[in-house]
Amino acid sequence: MFQTNTLSEKTKLLLRILFPILITQLGMYAMNFFDTIMSGQAGASDLAGVAIGSSLWVPIFTGVNGILLALSPIVAQLIGANKKERIASAVRQGIYLAVILAISIVTIGAFVLNPILNQMALEPEVRHTATFYLVALVTGIIPLFIYNALRCFIDALGQTRITMIITLAALPINIIFNYIFIFGKWGAPQLGGIGAGIASSITYWFTCTVAVIIVWRVRPFSIHQIWGKIEKPSLQAWWEQMKIGVPIGFAIFFEVSIFAAVTILMSSYSTITIAAHQAAMNFASFLYMIPLSISMALTIAVGFETGAKRMKDAKQYSYMGITVAVLLSIVCGCIIYIFNEPVARLYSTETQVIELTKHFLVFAIFFQLSDGVAAPIQGALRGYKDVNITLIVALISYWIIGLPSGYVLANFTSFGPFGYWIGLITGLAAGAILLFIRLRIVQRNARAQVVEY
Repeated sequence: MFQTNTLSEKTKLLLRILFPILITQLGMYAMNFFDTIMSGQAGASDLAGVAIGSSLWVPIFTGVNGILLALSPIVAQLIGANKKERIASAVRQGIYLAVILAISIVTIGAFVLNPILNQMALEPEVRHTATFYLVALVTGIIPLFIYNALRCFIDALGQTRITMIITLAALPINIIFNYIFIFGKWGAPQLGGIGAGIASSITYWFTCTVAVIIVWRVRPFSIHQIWGKIEKPSLQAWWEQMKIGVPIGFAIFFEVSIFAAVTILMSSYSTITIAAHQAAMNFASFLYMIPLSISMALTIAVGFETGAKRMKDAKQYSYMGITVAVLLSIVCGCIIYIFNEPVARLYSTETQVIELTKHFLVFAIFFQLSDGVAAPIQGALRGYKDVNITLIVALISYWIIGLPSGYVLANFTSFGPFGYWIGLITGLAAGAILLFIRLRIVQRNARAQVVEY
């Protein structure tokens, strides 16, 4: 990261940070994308099982991982404030916290997984796939969380191309092991959707190992000597990270878990409906990586400028990111509308699944527009370290507005399962409006504080 003086320089720097993050996010989600596609080719019950398993895993992972995301604005502001000597300690404590969070999730999951699945009206094959998909997945949770802590450190230094390279190297590994374990190739057992969980776990171990070696051996990361000493765990350091990370994590959890809740509510419909819903949601989530990447880039850029007390520059980055995200979301919406049938055929060869997926994809267009506004604003607010109001906005817009309205439309109107999607769109739109209002308030207050200082 470095100071910029013109809009042209800011645009070039933001794109320099953004492009590798975008490739990284697309690559990371491509693993889930291929899990879903390849599981769907194994059968509708495998696709539905992975859908249920993912719906339980993704909200937990993304929510808890939000705590680790606090490292990005922490490190970015330390760099902006020229306090680089404190970076190594912050990263070490973030790694300790990552391990503790991972162990906690595995422990809790061992007690609650079966009771949760038993409460769902699932066919036996779907329940079996969901259970053992998750069991296989969590064998890689510790390296996954360590990698994400290291990734926050790497990205905050502006070296986002490094995580891009790691992810691009990991993607073919994930696909190969999916092929081996889902379809039973090269002497391996044919495990269907369960094999996708094994492939993901192997990939998590790979990415963590590579990241550890890079931080240890490659400049500019090695000069911080993250592995140079064994540091005692610090409750104070954990608390400082959690003050920022917990609201981020809960905000992400409220957003992601509403999609999971809808998938779980969909379990009352047929396996065909669950599979079609999952296919459309998977593709929409894949495209969501674009505004999410812009969000992550803004956290770094805004955090750097805020740490240096350059609030005008931070504001310019914020609106630049929102504009780019909205324009790209419009493009993505057009892609969904034009290519909905080819997209649907990626996920299944069954005619009923394909036709139902096409209908769900129409509603996914409106997801893109709301996310194009909300996601970059969330990233900018994290750069300002303003996270508590975002948490409240997420709770209201998703769980008080989105899910109840979706439930009513699905169960008391002729919309049926599509009612849940209309409710999600309503919640996302409400969240985008509220977050924009909050961003304006934060920017005004931040500028006033600098003037007073």
